[in-house]
Amino acid sequence: MKKLFQSTLFVLLALIASHAAAQRKQVLLDSYFNDEHKKDDSGRSISYHYKWNEVDNDGFSIFKEAFKNAGASGINTLYRAPDPDVLASADVYIIVDPDTKKESPNPKYIRPENVEVIRNWVKQGGVLLLMANDSANVELKHFNTLAERFGIHFNDDLRNHVKDDAHFKDGALMVDPGNPVLVSAKKIFMKDICSLTLSFPAEPVLKDGDAVIIAVCRYGHGTVLAVGDPWVYNEYTNGRLPKGFDNDKAVNDLAHWLIQQIPEE
Repeated sequence: MKKLFQSTLFVLLALIASHAAAQRKQVLLDSYFNDEHKKDDSGRSISYHYKWNEVDNDGFSIFKEAFKNAGASGINTLYRAPDPDVLASADVYIIVDPDTKKESPNPKYIRPENVEVIRNWVKQGGVLLLMANDSANVELKHFNTLAERFGIHFNDDLRNHVKDDAHFKDGALMVDPGNPVLVSAKKIFMKDICSLTLSFPAEPVLKDGDAVIIAVCRYGHGTVLAVGDPWVYNEYTNGRLPKGFDNDKAVNDLAHWLIQQIPEE
């Protein structure tokens, strides 16, 4: 009887540990620093652009499904400034394309107190994804105050300019075999992006010639991945790209990699 009790207890503890591990795979998308609005058909102002539930070209609905397939147990949105309490329940935190004054009448810039909250969260084991844009379409000055804490600087430049759909080749980037993040994608599409300048401890993940496009930083117990464009939104992951581009594979590669970086208990 004692052995049966011990065996049952072991199974229960294993199930509890497994459930706790699953609960830790929480993905949180910022909608505070990126808070663009538009009017819907009824005239109501709605938040849009890189949102989980947007199924049109501007949305992240395919990215959301990729996270589900990667094992994320919760996929949520943060509509206020990050604080220690809310980030304590997140494992992956994503900041995309912070607003300029052109995009919002009242842009919420990343402030020193936000930087410290996020830095401490990463140090304790958080996984942070920073996605910029070309300098005409993203607020880089304050965004860089955060990125630079991890040895990453988003440059004020424009690369891979694509005039129209007849020139998709101008946005092509080749992925070398053995890339640690893009494990199945071989050729991806990124248009109108910025490059990165790195300092220790950041390292390049993807380069275009001498220009760094994606970088990673291991910081404390956590991880930061930075890229010069929000390139996995629906428009370029929904099969619209010409044959030969692997953005549909890349979005899954990216989600799986981010989930895999969550520290084990």
